[in-house]
Amino acid sequence: MFARLTPVVKNLLLINIGLLLIPSLLNFDLANLFGLRYIFAESFKPFQFITYMFLHSGFGHLLGNMFALFIFGPMLERFWGSKRFFIYYMVTGIGAGMLFGVVNFIEMQQLESAAQQYINNPNYEGFVSFINNNANYVYRQWYDFIDAFGENPNSQEYLNASIQRVQEVVRFQANVPLIGASGAVFGILLAFGMLFPNTELFLLFPPIPIKAKYLVTFYGLYELYAGIQNAPGDNVAHYAHLGGMLIGFILLKVWQKDNKRFY
Repeated sequence: MFARLTPVVKNLLLINIGLLLIPSLLNFDLANLFGLRYIFAESFKPFQFITYMFLHSGFGHLLGNMFALFIFGPMLERFWGSKRFFIYYMVTGIGAGMLFGVVNFIEMQQLESAAQQYINNPNYEGFVSFINNNANYVYRQWYDFIDAFGENPNSQEYLNASIQRVQEVVRFQANVPLIGASGAVFGILLAFGMLFPNTELFLLFPPIPIKAKYLVTFYGLYELYAGIQNAPGDNVAHYAHLGGMLIGFILLKVWQKDNKRFY
């Protein structure tokens, strides 16, 4: 089965697997330094637009991305050649990170604005509304504080503490790193669907055959829906996935107009 692997795909698999094992062997969290941060966070570095795509949060996260690379990557690498395939993988991954950065910037501006509005006028109802709208994940963790604040809504001690917690939410959100090869992988999925649209793939769940073009369309629409929905507790970077597909689409169109150039 592994004989079908092409050089770039094989090396990408080895790098991603190795970088998942290193933190556990060295007791060092690579995501703290190499994960992609909010562009105005103190921990942001430009090289993170590249390094983030080689890190994963765990085996399940890695398996999902590398399985897709293993299935779709070799055929594209044989079709394009190794150099063009590598360029495509890197450009879509970096582009996905950049689009995520734009969306993250907008979301952080909205969060900082909401936080400043609360700081200017702290009160119990406003605190609960801020948490529900911006940090639903901490509600259970802070339940005792919220309950006590509700019983003492005019207490200056609780008002000051609520301001500190709002500021804590902003700091936390600004320092959540983006990691994973999903942007580049979704770019590969799009390329496969565009170049081999009528290739039939057999899904595991549900166990039915489906043409590549329909699978790609479904994934794209789902990611758009999930990104707009922005459900509480959803920590998947849907706009990074869409970014990989968008950059991949643009790159394919550029290459189609420039057939005389080879990489």
